[in-house]
Amino acid sequence: MTRFVGVQDMIRWVRHADVTATLSAMMDYLEHDFQRWQVFDKSPRVASHTPFGVIELMPTSDHETYAFKYVNGHPSNPARGYQTVTAFGVLADAHNGYPRFMAEMTILTALRTAATSGLVAKHLVRRGASSMSMIGTGSQSEFQALALRAALGIDTVRIWDRDPDAMAKFVRNMRPLGFDITVAADARDAAAGTDIVTTCTADKLHGSVLPIEAVTPGMHINTIGGDCPGKTELDPRILELGDIFVEYTPQTRIEGEIQQLSPTYPVTEIWEVLAGRRPGRVSDDQVTVFDSVGFAIEDFSALRYLRDAVRGTNFETFIDLVAEPDDPKDLFGLTGSLSPIG
Repeated sequence: MTRFVGVQDMIRWVRHADVTATLSAMMDYLEHDFQRWQVFDKSPRVASHTPFGVIELMPTSDHETYAFKYVNGHPSNPARGYQTVTAFGVLADAHNGYPRFMAEMTILTALRTAATSGLVAKHLVRRGASSMSMIGTGSQSEFQALALRAALGIDTVRIWDRDPDAMAKFVRNMRPLGFDITVAADARDAAAGTDIVTTCTADKLHGSVLPIEAVTPGMHINTIGGDCPGKTELDPRILELGDIFVEYTPQTRIEGEIQQLSPTYPVTEIWEVLAGRRPGRVSDDQVTVFDSVGFAIEDFSALRYLRDAVRGTNFETFIDLVAEPDDPKDLFGLTGSLSPIG
């Protein structure tokens, strides 16, 4: 039997565990796995693009456990009553190939994306940072704000989205949680005077949602909207203002902000910073950019954390996913439904 966490159990678990505590714990799992980055199999995700969106598979393994995530990205979905992103994931035993744990990952991906942002921010944001801005207040925005508060204690946030209903939703969800929120007039106004700018937009096009004029010395830019060729959020001139940090360079050069730059433009993989091999922020005036597209090892960490957190609780069930005949060589006999010709 395969352990399973479905949507309703995931919702119950998140409510029980507390989102902020979950994000903090997930950051620890992420940091542990980033620090052993070199043991993992790594490859850009396998993507199937259509005019409607993209469907992707994201695999990795540390040779003890294999993981993959199925995920889509369809920007026009909300207008049709569907989620932009849905996902599920699996952990399997690398020694025998059996799937051991399976979970919904629509909610879990939102948590792991935000936890990754929080973990990176702890290492790249300048000392004394006290404010953040959120450009794009869709389904990921609340998780991002909570993760940055968990990582840095920041609860002052300026927001902007071209959809007023999305901003109203953010205010409705986050103000009761103690956030000091300012609704800005535009993206430049949102970024004004803040230490961290997060861009999380969904349109699959080359965009410049953050004007270069809004970038100030010492700012940390957390861009998380990139996930496919042809989709960007930043004016490429912003990328030349400071240092760029990425997850897995071959994938980010295809999907991230740096697809706009030369294939040899220098970047730093964030695992190198977490492992102490490369510097992160080196001065208070340095502009840092985390060009995040999401990578399979982050899903591995999130699934591993969820597996451990729900083990033996009523937040998981079991599904009959693998056929197991008494004789491993006699799969046909397991059917038991065919009779000899008489």
